[in-house]
Amino acid sequence: MTDAPSDQTIRILFLGDVMGDPGRKAVAEMLPRLKEELHIDFAIVNGENSAGGRGITPKIAIGLMRAGAAVITTGDHVWDQKEIVPYFSEEPRLLRPVNYPAGTPGEGTLVLETKKGKVGVINVQGRTFMKMLLENPFTVMDEVVAEMRKETPVIFVDMHSETTSEKMALGWYLDGRVSAVVGTHTHVQTADERVLPNGTAFLCDAGMCGPVDSCIGMEVQTAIERFTKLLPSKGHVARGQVKLCGAVVDVDATTGKALKIERLQRVWHGSTEGA
Repeated sequence: MTDAPSDQTIRILFLGDVMGDPGRKAVAEMLPRLKEELHIDFAIVNGENSAGGRGITPKIAIGLMRAGAAVITTGDHVWDQKEIVPYFSEEPRLLRPVNYPAGTPGEGTLVLETKKGKVGVINVQGRTFMKMLLENPFTVMDEVVAEMRKETPVIFVDMHSETTSEKMALGWYLDGRVSAVVGTHTHVQTADERVLPNGTAFLCDAGMCGPVDSCIGMEVQTAIERFTKLLPSKGHVARGQVKLCGAVVDVDATTGKALKIERLQRVWHGSTEGA
């Protein structure tokens, strides 16, 4: 998608889970260039692993927004860094999954204005094989999507979930009601991007922004020892070459229907030394 979209098309860039300092450095350098090169109207970044692979801090959130993220989504590690909790009351552009119980800090939805119209973002978390028992994402999304469509038909959903089946089911469930459902959490980009029959773009997992020679972003040896010795171990974010993974979605600004979705993979040639 190198050609500029029309005035009636909103081009959305989504970057998958940012892994620690290497991922943050790559996003900080490459996101501004990607927005210019790909003629991006709206950028969303999942930042739930950006603090050493566990959660996010206010300083990191500010850095991602300065790099060009209009909205930051999260997931099951959202509360791992305790200082982030009060920050949710200060920064509406940082989302936590919408299906947390009432009274949980922060919000799971946001609508922002662009030059081509309003864009809505919903962050939701799956339940299958996930640690926390949240509200049913399917029933929650019925109400949330209906309410957001009163304001805009252009709606992007980050579905943070462990299983492909749950992500796919939500994509089909919301087909025609939202513009895109893109999965996060597994850190491995899938090759199933498509526009569903009623106009919703779908990708099971966007992948991660993190080290290539790793085990989903963490040091390989630590992961091997955990599986071979069955002992608890503290992993560290890997170093070396970093790849940015995500998706670009073109959406009709009037109808909210997706016109096209393409996977994104870009290698960052910077250094992770000292990270």
